[in-house]
Amino acid sequence: MSSAALRHKESEASQPRRPVIGLEAEFALFVREKRRLPEHIFRHPQEIVRERMLPRSGRSFHMPSGGALYFDTGVIEVATPIIEIEPACCVRAGRSLWEQIEFLRDELDAWEGRKGRKVRLEGFSTHYNISVPAGRKLNAGGLRSLALLLNFILPVPVMLLAANRLSTGVGVRPREDRIEVTVDFTPDPELMIAAASLVAGIVIAVTAWPSHDLGELDRRAIPVITPFQPRKHTSRKGWLARFDCFPRNPFACDINEPGWLLRDGRKESLRQIAHEIAAPFQDAISAVTDADCLEHIFAVFDGRARSLLDFPERPPRYEDVGRVIDWNRRSIRSLPRSAYEEVIHRIITHRKLRVGSSTYVAERMQGWYEVVFRNTKTGLRRVFNLDDLVSRLAVLS
Repeated sequence: MSSAALRHKESEASQPRRPVIGLEAEFALFVREKRRLPEHIFRHPQEIVRERMLPRSGRSFHMPSGGALYFDTGVIEVATPIIEIEPACCVRAGRSLWEQIEFLRDELDAWEGRKGRKVRLEGFSTHYNISVPAGRKLNAGGLRSLALLLNFILPVPVMLLAANRLSTGVGVRPREDRIEVTVDFTPDPELMIAAASLVAGIVIAVTAWPSHDLGELDRRAIPVITPFQPRKHTSRKGWLARFDCFPRNPFACDINEPGWLLRDGRKESLRQIAHEIAAPFQDAISAVTDADCLEHIFAVFDGRARSLLDFPERPPRYEDVGRVIDWNRRSIRSLPRSAYEEVIHRIITHRKLRVGSSTYVAERMQGWYEVVFRNTKTGLRRVFNLDDLVSRLAVLS
């Protein structure tokens, strides 16, 4: 086997066997009402959390709540574990992200008590990551074409579910084996789950199209505001539907005003455009969320529920995220965990793994999918991936 083929085989072995979703949230840190770099206050994430965390790649750690914590270009970032794409996966992903936020806030509360200094988290951004199935066989160029096409489809409906009056854009970035959608942080769990569900449903459906050229917009009668042309993303590769890519700032306008000219000559409101874009994807969205969330998405688009763009100013919840978390639907908290989530929670509570006569303890996460274990007798290390561990769930004790 050639070295290139061997690297490809190793790469495939280190990837989940199923498509997955993962969410990330970034926060600016304020200490005594002054913005500070997290690494200047805490040096590294373990200084925030009182319990020992499982190390991950780089300088990130897996928290006892199941997700990751790290510092990234001046912000504190939390992320969910990867969660299999299946019915209600977006509800699980949104719940998981807010569990990470809740845990981080509790640890910061304890730090406040020890140091006597108030610290708050200001919402900065949320990233929605959806993996592209390996069977689609998209190379780097194919992923770029997919991301560009999605940047014509996603921005308006995502704005209504995830943005506020001070937002500046919606981005789509191709990232190796996934698509990442970037937008402002959303301080409401139900709206965040709605945004995740819409993004995942549309990304999965569009990925399955036989062609990803921009001609699909006209062939499938997808409404596009004119003039509109996305610009290069401000970070990494990809595209950004920034406010100045539109004829006027969509984040600052009345979302009910039917004054947006479309390519086909019609004029519609942002709410009407969002509904018209999302409607053909209703089955795809339904496949990754629950009935209540699907109803909430279209209630926002129809004006029966409020978008954050309905408020004249950005809601104050952005300024101190995690102090109060509104779980309006009890069913979100009671939803069973996915198999990957269950494995991660057992690993981070330092459960031991029995394989034959050997016993292993987890030492670190290797990326999002693999775990490095150490044999308690010999000290030798062995890597298991999440699918391996799902099949061995009964011996994680």
